[in-house]
Amino acid sequence: MKFETRSIHKGNHITDTNRPVVQPITLSTTFEHENEAGMLYTRAGNPNRLALEELVASLEGGKVAAAFSSGNAAGTAVFQALEPGSHIIAPDDMYHGLHNSMSILFKGIHEVSFVNMADPEEVKKAIRPNTRLFWIETPSNPLLKISDVRKIAEIAKNQKAILACDNTFATPVFQNPLALGADIVMHSSTKYFGGHSDILGGILVGKEDNEFWAKIRTVQRVGGAVPAAADCYWLSRSIRTLAYRMRGHAQNAMVLAEYFLNHPKVEKVHYPGLKNHPGHEVAAGQMTGFGGVVSFEVKGGADAADRLIKDLHLFVNATSLGGVESIIERRAAVEGPDTLTPPNLIRVSVGLEHSDDLLEDLDLAFSKI
Repeated sequence: MKFETRSIHKGNHITDTNRPVVQPITLSTTFEHENEAGMLYTRAGNPNRLALEELVASLEGGKVAAAFSSGNAAGTAVFQALEPGSHIIAPDDMYHGLHNSMSILFKGIHEVSFVNMADPEEVKKAIRPNTRLFWIETPSNPLLKISDVRKIAEIAKNQKAILACDNTFATPVFQNPLALGADIVMHSSTKYFGGHSDILGGILVGKEDNEFWAKIRTVQRVGGAVPAAADCYWLSRSIRTLAYRMRGHAQNAMVLAEYFLNHPKVEKVHYPGLKNHPGHEVAAGQMTGFGGVVSFEVKGGADAADRLIKDLHLFVNATSLGGVESIIERRAAVEGPDTLTPPNLIRVSVGLEHSDDLLEDLDLAFSKI
């Protein structure tokens, strides 16, 4: 089945005798012993969570999936599954929540090197004898850097290490890291999977159901950071329109990226769909679309960026991305004093409004700075 068809039909298991078209929400926290599905307790397994996991595994081309209560919980589960004393190579530009997880929660447990993952040679130089995990995020957050998944997969294989890829920005609509050589794919399902800024979640997909995956599953079931049945239901519902929403996000993002590229008050644009982006060729070789996030740097510094955001009406000044509404923020202000993000950089999660309206809103705001 094609992607759009699987999005609608995979994981939709009807056991209700009334034969509803959509699998109902199973809210029970416990199940009778010796039931046909082998359910015991909802932390260990729930029909809606299993349905969501089956659906996302299919879309990413993996054999197994594990859903969590947040994207941070999903990523952290991978770090928890590593043996203590492992060395992780991770991007110098990445989602700050997982950066903090690596550098704060696992301080003294694992060693971490943050490098430019867009440069395979820098990745090679960072390898240590105890390197066990290569973590990539492509496109990265918020600078939209592109990592060559195939090349880093080869490096990881030579090291007999695991390659995990945060695929949140691309989604399986535009990129399939497992097919490119990754072992694990991670998503903050809060973002494009949910698509409406109203569900918190995360999910991991494994290429193989192996020993390391068994450890991740143990972290999920014993640690208990699992999503509620209703959240799994709503995520499955939203994913049915994912392919069509992503096309709209990407189409609007390209319009805005070209607008920023030609605007006299913008000094730099970060979007892999632009041919002048340093990772454009790599992105074009591993992605079928360039996503819905654009970052740009405003002339005049942080103050000018803040004034621009304040004068916008359709763009919501908030943290997060992937919703149908356009969301904007000056990223360095959110990440804190240790951020490496330029202070004048604005990240835009381009929504599904009409692009003409978004451009008019931007024109008016730019005219005031």
